[in-house]
Amino acid sequence: MKTNPVWTIEKKRDGQKLSREEIQAFIAGLASGQTADYQATAFLMAVFFRSMSLEETVYLTEAMLASGERYDLSHITGPKVDKHSTGGVGDKVSLILAPLAAACGLKVPMMSGRGLGHSGGTLDKLESISGFDVHLSRGRFEQMLKELGCSMIGQSEKIAPADKKLYSLRDVTGTVECVPLIAASILSKKLAEGTGALVLDVKVGSGAFMKTKEQARKLAKTLIQVGKKMDLPCRALLTDMSQPLGYAVGNALEVRESVQLLRNEKDPVFGSADLKEITIQLCAQMLEVGGVTRTLAQGRTLARRKLEDGSAWKIFREMTRIQGGSVEQIDDLSKLPAAPRIVQWGAKKNGHLARMDTETVGKILVDLGGGRKKASDSIDPAVGLLFHKKLGTKVRQGEPIVTVHAAENSDLAALESRFHDAIDISTARKPVPKLIIEQL
Repeated sequence: MKTNPVWTIEKKRDGQKLSREEIQAFIAGLASGQTADYQATAFLMAVFFRSMSLEETVYLTEAMLASGERYDLSHITGPKVDKHSTGGVGDKVSLILAPLAAACGLKVPMMSGRGLGHSGGTLDKLESISGFDVHLSRGRFEQMLKELGCSMIGQSEKIAPADKKLYSLRDVTGTVECVPLIAASILSKKLAEGTGALVLDVKVGSGAFMKTKEQARKLAKTLIQVGKKMDLPCRALLTDMSQPLGYAVGNALEVRESVQLLRNEKDPVFGSADLKEITIQLCAQMLEVGGVTRTLAQGRTLARRKLEDGSAWKIFREMTRIQGGSVEQIDDLSKLPAAPRIVQWGAKKNGHLARMDTETVGKILVDLGGGRKKASDSIDPAVGLLFHKKLGTKVRQGEPIVTVHAAENSDLAALESRFHDAIDISTARKPVPKLIIEQL
């Protein structure tokens, strides 16, 4: 069937349903270079406004998967299970979870992404460790899975190349928050990497792409339904993103927080209880779906033990070494990239921290240089924010809420004003949202 990308764009623009052949032809053209980026942008915008049926979303996932190669990990013994987060602010769970799940007996073929919109990216965090190579050959990736139990890599040019193009365009064209595009992007990569099951962390709240439980539930159900149609068992947790996860926001700062948790260190100022809890819960889900444990309770017990006895830290350290990262930096966290300017932003009045526009926090990180405004932007790994307070905690006027790590040329006065506009301090303590909202 001969198709024209313009006809496909027009058809979706007008709210009509696309056929498998039309979607396949459009995505194949994108992968080959015959479909131009401006046409891809028009297609993304049409889908953003008109959405897609479940059937169309399956076709889009199939087409993006077919645009590149697909790993076959059947020769590696053990259950292959991965996790994916829909993205948030301060979400560094993958850095802890991949080695933890491997320590518990799973094979974790984790293919991650870069920052998207206001949310951070796992690859950007890993690359704040000097020399860490996220571009491994297929052979090295599979060898690490076989011997170590996990590897954390980026999307190669051969894995779902059409998705790679669309992913970078979504980030800079305002088309990130779209259920069919999110689902097809996630699942095409996860199917290509060879995982046998997938646990999804679907974020909900001001710092998530899905702002409400209804939106998040719709995305989770779509992911589970599309996964089922493509023979990939999926389950999902809806988790809170009404404030940053943990205390650190920014690439090197988040690596530091992750390593401290992996080493069971008690930071004198910060204690990442929410980060640890979500990691344990997700690991338990992975262990149950992978058949390592019979129940979630057994999974939680095993995950806590492997975190506390240092097994997960040993695997993270070895993974860093094998992938070329500086072991010296993660052994001595003071050697990670550090920003030249450090200032504190304090509370304007007494009360309780009642609300945070967490998306604005993520955008402040981007403006500090810790994220991208366009696909070609480089990232400063040292900049970021280190929070002193969580929602519901008491604050006094002048008491620091956040420590800002900035470059020399940052306009901190303007950013501080935006930060104070993004938080509310109330006289009465308001209820704090549940960390784990729902399981699907």
